[in-house]
Amino acid sequence: MKNLRLLLCGLPLVLTGCSTLSNVHWSAAAPWNWFGSSLEVTEKGLGDITADTPLKEEAIADALGDDYRLRSGMKTQGGAVVRYFEALKNDKLAVVVNGENDKVSRIDVLDNDIATDSGVKIGTPFSDLYDKAYGACKKALDDDSDGVECQAPGSHHVSYVFTGEWRGPEGLMPSDDALKKWTLHKIVWRR
Repeated sequence: MKNLRLLLCGLPLVLTGCSTLSNVHWSAAAPWNWFGSSLEVTEKGLGDITADTPLKEEAIADALGDDYRLRSGMKTQGGAVVRYFEALKNDKLAVVVNGENDKVSRIDVLDNDIATDSGVKIGTPFSDLYDKAYGACKKALDDDSDGVECQAPGSHHVSYVFTGEWRGPEGLMPSDDALKKWTLHKIVWRR
């Protein structure tokens, strides 16, 4: 009976090496993945996606798990061509992984279910993390130009993009009073 239990527990792991189905991520069959993922943003990256992760669909898909569907593309940013992968969850953009020189260089997290290792999630109010913008925040650029980007407290690689209502002049930072009502729109990790 003991041998039968071991066989039943080990069978999914043995079969993963025999699969010819390329679109199925068999790593999800492993027992440690049965109870959901625990993706979180840390100083190293997002879960198993770090600066050392190859910018390849299979590597990123395996690190994110089966909850996400990937699509890839290229864009120009700062005069350079940047390759990226967008991870969709329930057909909603959840994660964007950008890279240079075939390695991951930036990860944008928009998924409400992913938090930082300190527990910060999308929707967190600015006032829960900062008293004022001075010294920690600046006007966000490019795709996030409607927001304010703030360095995460105690972090060198993680920043937060906050958005909200403000009727001031375009290109200027909102006042601290206005920012207190803004919420976290995106968590950004940079190499």
